[in-house]
Amino acid sequence: MNGLIATLIVVIVVLLVVAVIAVIMGVRARRVTPEPPKRPTDPFHTGDQDSLRGDPRALRAGDIVEVRGRTYTVRGTVRLSEGSWHWSEHLLDDAKGGQVWLAVEEDPDLILSLWTPVADAGQPGPKTIDFGGRTYHSEESGSATFRSEATTGLAEQGTVRYHDYEASDGSLLGFESYDGADWEASTGEELSRYDVLIYPTAD
Repeated sequence: MNGLIATLIVVIVVLLVVAVIAVIMGVRARRVTPEPPKRPTDPFHTGDQDSLRGDPRALRAGDIVEVRGRTYTVRGTVRLSEGSWHWSEHLLDDAKGGQVWLAVEEDPDLILSLWTPVADAGQPGPKTIDFGGRTYHSEESGSATFRSEATTGLAEQGTVRYHDYEASDGSLLGFESYDGADWEASTGEELSRYDVLIYPTAD
């Protein structure tokens, strides 16, 4: 009889110990802060290329940019916004005083294009424009707000109207009017990520 009582006591003690351990583990589990959900990532993101060739999204005045072997310095930047769409245009100077603009946007992939100012391209508005031996077709137009950084030749902030055209071979023709000024035209071409090499020098 005494042996049976002793066995029952042991069983009860074991059950109590198990119950206490279960309660402690449950409390600890509740105290653990759940990990925040991981942000979705682009499977085609060029992180490796950014580390090897520099990140165009981070360009600032003073940085050195090499485009297809030609070296430029970033003189200034225009940051543009149209609704939820944001992009940047960087004014580049070469050693001979030539100037071009490097446009950087994500839609959602990274898009790079190089723009060279031209004269006598006419006015935007028609569905097609013939210029430089090409026929350009209207692609998109609209208006955006902008703010400028460093040297751009523009006001610190304002609005810009734009009208973009594209030829059948992929060549681009763009028009911009800042704060109601006359239209300025540029021819453009899309760049590969491998066309651009960046040497950040800004602090």
